[in-house]
Amino acid sequence: MKALIFDCDGVILESEELHRKAYNKAWENFDLIIDGKPVEWSEDFYDMIQNKVGGGKPKMRWFFGQVGWPASNLFNNQVPASEEEQNHLIDTLQAWKTKTYIELIGSGEVDARPGVLRLMDEAYAAGLKVAVCSAATKDSVVFTLDALLGPDRVKALDCFLGGNDVARLKPDPLIYVTAAEKMGVSPDSCVVIEDSMVGLAAARGAGMRCVITYTNSTKTQAFGGAERIVTCLGFPANVTVAELMEGRTVQDDRVNLDEVAPFI
Repeated sequence: MKALIFDCDGVILESEELHRKAYNKAWENFDLIIDGKPVEWSEDFYDMIQNKVGGGKPKMRWFFGQVGWPASNLFNNQVPASEEEQNHLIDTLQAWKTKTYIELIGSGEVDARPGVLRLMDEAYAAGLKVAVCSAATKDSVVFTLDALLGPDRVKALDCFLGGNDVARLKPDPLIYVTAAEKMGVSPDSCVVIEDSMVGLAAARGAGMRCVITYTNSTKTQAFGGAERIVTCLGFPANVTVAELMEGRTVQDDRVNLDEVAPFI
C-alpha cells in the first residue's frame, strides 16, 4: 500500500442533506417550474439520484432529460430555447448551488465523519501518499476541506482532484487513475475510501482496493468488490492504516454473525 485516497461527500462529511438543501435553494432562487409545479428534490429522490449519477451538472442534465427542461426566471419564465441556453442554465444553477452549499458548510455546525481525521493523520505518519478525489466542483470541495480537515492537512495532500479536473465523472474510473498518475503510484497500491456504489465502481474500475463507509442513503447497497463495509471509520470499526497495509481484514458490519452462524 502506497496511497490512501478519500472521496469527500459522504466520506469526509455526511453531506447528502446539505447538498439537497442547496439544490432546492437554487431551484427556488431561479423559480424553476416543470409542468406548472415548482421543482423540488425530496429526500427519497435525492437518495436515488446521488447513487445513480455522479457530479452536480450531470445530475441536473439527467433529471431534466427525464422530466423535461424547466422554465426559469433566467429566461423570462420560459424553458431554454437552445443547447447554449441549456448550458447557461446548468452553469448558473451549479454556481448558485455551490455558493449556497459553501455557506451551509461555513455555518460551523458541520464536523468530519468519525475516524476520518485520525485515519488521515495515521496515513501521513506512515509516509503514505494522501489524496482527495471528489465528483463535486472544486470550489465547494476546497472550502469543505479547509473547514473540516484544517489548512495544515489540506496543504499536506499529495493530490486533490475535483469533478471539473477530469473529463468523465464517477462511476468512470478516470479521476482515480489520474490521481495515481499524479502521485506516481500504481493503482493496485492504492486504497480508496468511498460511500456508494458509484464511487466503488470508479475505484474498482481503476484497479484499486476500496473500503466503504456507508451512509443512511447507501447502507442497503450490495457493495460487491469492497473489502470492508463499515458504518464509519471510527468506533466501532476503528479502521486503521496498519490494518489496511496488512490487507487481511474483510468485513461487512451490516451482517449479524449470530444470525448467519447456523449456516456457516
